[in-house]
Amino acid sequence: MENDRSQLGQIDPRRARFPCCIVWTPIPFITWLVPFIGHIGICREDGVILDFAGPNFISVDNFAFGTVARYILVNCDECYKLLEPEGDATWDGALRKGTQEFQNRNYNLFTCNCHSFVVNNLNRLFYSGHDKWNVVSIAAVMFLQGRWVSAASVVKTFLPFAVVVSIGTLLGGMTFLIGLVAFAAVMTGWFLVGTYCIKGLIEL
Repeated sequence: MENDRSQLGQIDPRRARFPCCIVWTPIPFITWLVPFIGHIGICREDGVILDFAGPNFISVDNFAFGTVARYILVNCDECYKLLEPEGDATWDGALRKGTQEFQNRNYNLFTCNCHSFVVNNLNRLFYSGHDKWNVVSIAAVMFLQGRWVSAASVVKTFLPFAVVVSIGTLLGGMTFLIGLVAFAAVMTGWFLVGTYCIKGLIEL
């Protein structure tokens, strides 16, 4: 298979190269309040990161919001579109089609964002044998199974959150904590409702 893992280059965080991976980094302010929300991208076979970073714009090799903190190594043997005997699909070919599509999409944090772009590509590849990936499922998998690039990445993600919670609790007490929980619930609830209750609200 053209993009067999053995034929790919090595993961190299210093050069921001993550062949056939999904990558994640914190978003200032938002991740400081809700640490499981961040910016996500998907990488070509050569490790270059592609991410939906703005209206009609796919960023190439310039990951928005900074260096990669977490990543998921995708098993290409689980991308069933790449395994079809008579098929000519490739990993990079699927990403090119996804890129072309999202270069004509408006970016919206709540309805069409970086997660939509990654999910679109995973569904195009029939990853894990289905095309039912959505923004909630990919966010959950990243949060639960994503590998940390380094200890510094853990600190980069959770230290601001700890500082905000500490200062907020000191100054605002229970009122701040209730507000923080409410904000996290609203953000999470929006994507849950948009994904599972109102079909088409979250674009993929």
